[in-house]
Amino acid sequence: MIHSLFLINAAGDIFLEKHWKSAVSRSVCDYFFEAQERASEAENVPPVIATPHHCLLSVYRHKIFFVAVIQSEVPPLFVIEFLHRVVDTFQDYFGVCSEVMIKDNVVVVYEVLEEMLDNGFPLATESNILKELIKPPTILRTVVNTITGSTNVGDQLPTGQLSVVPWRRTGVKYTNNEAYFDVIEEIDAIIDKSGSTITAEIQGVIDACVKLTGMPDLTLSFMNPRLLDDVSFHPCVRFKRWESERILSFIPPDGNFRLLSYHVSAQNLVAIPVYVKHNISFRDSSSLGRFEITVGPKQTMGKTIEGVMVTSQMPKGVLNMSLTPSQGTHIFDPVTKLLSWDVGKINPQKLPSLKGSMNLQAGTSKPDENPTINLQFKIQQLAISGMSLRPQPIPQLMIPIRCIRSSFMQTRGPPESPCREVLGL
Repeated sequence: MIHSLFLINAAGDIFLEKHWKSAVSRSVCDYFFEAQERASEAENVPPVIATPHHCLLSVYRHKIFFVAVIQSEVPPLFVIEFLHRVVDTFQDYFGVCSEVMIKDNVVVVYEVLEEMLDNGFPLATESNILKELIKPPTILRTVVNTITGSTNVGDQLPTGQLSVVPWRRTGVKYTNNEAYFDVIEEIDAIIDKSGSTITAEIQGVIDACVKLTGMPDLTLSFMNPRLLDDVSFHPCVRFKRWESERILSFIPPDGNFRLLSYHVSAQNLVAIPVYVKHNISFRDSSSLGRFEITVGPKQTMGKTIEGVMVTSQMPKGVLNMSLTPSQGTHIFDPVTKLLSWDVGKINPQKLPSLKGSMNLQAGTSKPDENPTINLQFKIQQLAISGMSLRPQPIPQLMIPIRCIRSSFMQTRGPPESPCREVLGL
């Protein structure tokens, strides 16, 4: 299975390594560094790299590469899913998953990795089980360990390790019983110059925070389950009942977890909640260009669009930009040619706009296409797909359903069309 794990930062330094079987030399990462140099961005590094004697599988999250080294034939997605589980575990333990935080808690990191894999094979990957095996670091526990010389390793085996519900510990008690379900959706769409949607797909997840006493058995149903495609469930969900009745029945883990992820295909009608109007022009016989964009809400059902951030990668011939925003602040980097505009919240009564001129390098030809505009935003309490949940009532328990909408948008104007908008994450 997995022989070794290397953690590599953005600068290409290996700041942590863990070996479960035979120790693998760091020189095996040279193949990864070569692939990293060939990639234009960190996200473009191939997730699977074959070497003469090993295979390197990696994920890139929080500006850190998690590189697993294997020698035998293993399903790649199995290893990649485990690496994502490692990142989620670090984030759950330390609050954030960063190089500094991992170095500050290196002892706990090694203890957790030792429990997650047994001789290279996944053993305990559920957060509840791991927190009973290895106690999360706290200031008080760190002081006590320093004085007494003890560790964060638990004295007893987890109560749920040998049960039929290994993801939930026994003896859970709460004064107030509550469960929260967050519906988070991201749109990937193509829009023509007239604003009509050519194709649109939605990637969604349902994150849960369950704090219930004992061993609760919950049931959730959808108002329109036929919208969902390619559904992926947490192991707690009873899949046979979903197949037959399209109902979610499960004994939830204690605390935060991802209940399911789903996909809404392009065949279903998706209403795009924002629009972008732009006028970007380059003159043939002049060193000046015109740049003007306006962002506005559309079909938001009265919800506010907030956290709006606009970025645009300008052509190499653009030397500088003189722009005036009606709202927010903007920065243009003349080295990377990246324009960033922090809009904030959109007021429907006064739409934000960014207008001005561009200074082009003398003697350069007119760009073949308009630059790409990326728009990142959030809409709280709105599910774009129209999906809604119906929890089965539990006595003395309120289950609120919170919908969070997060999206990313790109606008591009190729030569054959004045404007094409692309939304995605």
